[in-house]
Amino acid sequence: MAEMKNFAHSPLVLLHGWGLNSGVWQGIRPFLVEKYTLITPDLPGFGQQRIYPEDYTLAEVTAQLAAQIPDQSVVCGWSLGGLLSIALATYYPDKVARLALCAASPCFLAAPDWPGMQPAILTQFAHALTDNLGQTIQRFLAIQAMGSEHAKADIQQLRHAIAAYPLPEKRAVQGALRLLAEQDLRKALADLKQPISACFGRLDALVPAAIIAPLQQYLPQATFTVFDKASHAPFISHPADFVAWLENVIAGID
Repeated sequence: MAEMKNFAHSPLVLLHGWGLNSGVWQGIRPFLVEKYTLITPDLPGFGQQRIYPEDYTLAEVTAQLAAQIPDQSVVCGWSLGGLLSIALATYYPDKVARLALCAASPCFLAAPDWPGMQPAILTQFAHALTDNLGQTIQRFLAIQAMGSEHAKADIQQLRHAIAAYPLPEKRAVQGALRLLAEQDLRKALADLKQPISACFGRLDALVPAAIIAPLQQYLPQATFTVFDKASHAPFISHPADFVAWLENVIAGID
């Protein structure tokens, strides 16, 4: 079991995923903003954050995020945001009091002993970015809700939520995609001292729930939750369930 410690007075940081922006949290923001000091930064080069490192290395991106995050925060990262959350907790341990991962992996590419994304999917996105950035992101939005009971509604909500923000910087999108393709933070994750919880959608095609078994080898003390009818974005398709999970994580009763 995870350490039974209440983090209700800690700042709560939500980090969004690849290609999108902090608008994705619009649906759950009303449930959280009155209870917690809520911080939802845009990743470098995404949303309103137009400043980003030219090389888009993990160290530089993490450093830019760390400058926006108070010490002793509960950090919840979704998808790419989860990968960056692991890096934050590794490089800046004083920033992260507790780590919550949503549909995230320390290593996104599949391997014979590791469930994950097929390299062909990332290659397709990389090629498509060159032709039409906006269309590629719209395709990625469709994948977020794949398999959900109300996929069309989920996709509409995602589109509406991110529409208030400008398209991300193309070089940042490409750099972030390289992070997903190249980073393997499994050892770093296993070495973390902070309590860790993670949730997954059983219908997720990008970060399959089958990853829990190998993850437990790295994180024997972590707690894992599966939303049976959710896909890659449970906070969109099942906001009440997701908020209940997150509040339990913060309260230390997950």
